[in-house]
Amino acid sequence: MAQGKNRVDNPNEPAHPSSGLLAVRVLAMPADTNPQGDIFGGWLMSQVDIAGSILAVQRAQGRVATVAVHEFRFWQPVYVGDLVSCYAELAHTGRTSVRIKVEVYSERERDPASVRQVATASITYVAVDENSRPRLLPG
Repeated sequence: MAQGKNRVDNPNEPAHPSSGLLAVRVLAMPADTNPQGDIFGGWLMSQVDIAGSILAVQRAQGRVATVAVHEFRFWQPVYVGDLVSCYAELAHTGRTSVRIKVEVYSERERDPASVRQVATASITYVAVDENSRPRLLPG
């Protein structure tokens, strides 16, 4: 998955999502803020984990467990009222695990020209059986 356009070089220019699967889209609410009034980083991390797990479950054709977060970068803050979109893409497939890359974008004030990349992550999920033990991925 390509890194978002202008993420670091020019944060005031719009970014455009990659070709990943739109896995989660949610409105950032006041209950999700930290003491400074910004959206709490842990809330955003949980949205990213959900987005990554949706694609991982599809590939594993069943239950998965999050086993590693290799990278999580916050590029810009998310504010109350932002429309947050998480795009997930399969980065690597092993025997029992998949690594998913997730890009997160934020749209402010329902203005498509305001879309900015706000975070990126790389997460590994392991396919698990009914006893929560690793199992081989299908096909």
